[in-house]
Amino acid sequence: MNFAASSYPPLALGFFGLGTGYLIYGPQELFGWPARDERVDRSTGIWGIWLPGFCQFVTGIILFIGLTWFNVFKEAPLYMAALAFTAYGIHWFAIGYNRWQRADPRPNAGMTVAFTVISVTGLLVFFIAGDWPVGLLFCGLALIYISDFFASIGVGLGERSLGFWHLLTGAWLMYLTFATAMNFAVHWHLPL
Repeated sequence: MNFAASSYPPLALGFFGLGTGYLIYGPQELFGWPARDERVDRSTGIWGIWLPGFCQFVTGIILFIGLTWFNVFKEAPLYMAALAFTAYGIHWFAIGYNRWQRADPRPNAGMTVAFTVISVTGLLVFFIAGDWPVGLLFCGLALIYISDFFASIGVGLGERSLGFWHLLTGAWLMYLTFATAMNFAVHWHLPL
């Protein structure tokens, strides 16, 4: 069974989900708003599971299936996108659930090392492929996980730094969402 190649990988869904998560978590980390309490943690936990978690996981699985089973996506850098979206989606399921349950953030320190490696790998893949907008996204992701390491172990400005990079990278993800949707839907040619 052969399928035609698709020009429409579900990238905007993954960008949108992750960006929304960063825009929800960032103000709390950078500005302390809203102040954390049980109700706020439940709310941000649910948002973390469903928006960045589910949207990225679905995007990653569709990309992997399209690349491997159905061969409908052909661009090699999409393999890195599939890896990142799937791993980050699962990671957000854990982040959201841990926030919802008000779990201890210190074990996240080890996770941040692994996700810094994926982020640097993505940075290299997309810059080498000449896709600087997505390479820039992975720069933001690397800075998020470096900041998250310090936030996890309770070092001074770690959480505020994390919030700053969440907000900046979240804004960039909203651009990538817009550019992807406009480029695919109405054939604009925004950098992507």
